[in-house]
Amino acid sequence: MESPAEILPGVIFYSYLSSERKEKACIWNHHTLVMQVSGRMVLETSEQNLIISAGDVLLIHKNQLGTLTKTPEPGGHYETIVISLQEDLMRKIALEEKMEADGKYSGLPNLCLPNNDFLKGYFQSIVPYARSSGAEMTDEMGLLKVKEGIKLMLLAVPELLNFLFDFSEAYKIDLERFMLRNYQFNVPVEKFAQLTGRSLSGFKRDFRKTFGMPPRKWLQDKRLNEARHLIENKNKRPSSIYLDLGFESLSHFSYAFKKKFGKAPTLDL
Repeated sequence: MESPAEILPGVIFYSYLSSERKEKACIWNHHTLVMQVSGRMVLETSEQNLIISAGDVLLIHKNQLGTLTKTPEPGGHYETIVISLQEDLMRKIALEEKMEADGKYSGLPNLCLPNNDFLKGYFQSIVPYARSSGAEMTDEMGLLKVKEGIKLMLLAVPELLNFLFDFSEAYKIDLERFMLRNYQFNVPVEKFAQLTGRSLSGFKRDFRKTFGMPPRKWLQDKRLNEARHLIENKNKRPSSIYLDLGFESLSHFSYAFKKKFGKAPTLDL
């Protein structure tokens, strides 16, 4: 496995994996465009479960938590091209191209774009840069390629104008609903605050009003209670669930479980 190689800082990435890898608690701070070159990717969020195969193009909405499972082709490898549509870049494009949202986007947060010849050709034009060391891809050329991709997306799906160019501040979302859907992700409390449209102090204040305790304690208790339910009622092994519930290691999970329930997390509870 190799880490993604950054081709244009903050804009175009290329990665490949030689074996399956599951990444917990992926955070998308910016809209992200993904072209699946080979292999398969499964994206799981609280709202969607999408399977992306070779040739598919996926657009991911900003400010989300999710899980990615990346699987290479049988006997082959896994490749993606990823473009991070960072807000500063998108604001620059909006000014230069006179693009402006005319309402709020109300569709799905993540969607597969039409698999047309224009988008296929666009990503094929990026592959040579992605597979090189990156020296040939200047900032100016990178900006032109991002502009081209955006215009092709809007040609295929015009309503994406409001998806891509809504720069309004994040509004407060339903804290209880969000946390109950995303408690298993092992991310800092500061990130939960950002994703719910709150300052850290506002998040802690609203959290205590909603759940009656500080966020870190609630997260620990919620994850451990879910773990006990899975072990007792679903016959799940501790080693198969601790990562999915946001624990960094089996030993950390076992220690916290025993401290809360007075016994080790085994199937004979």
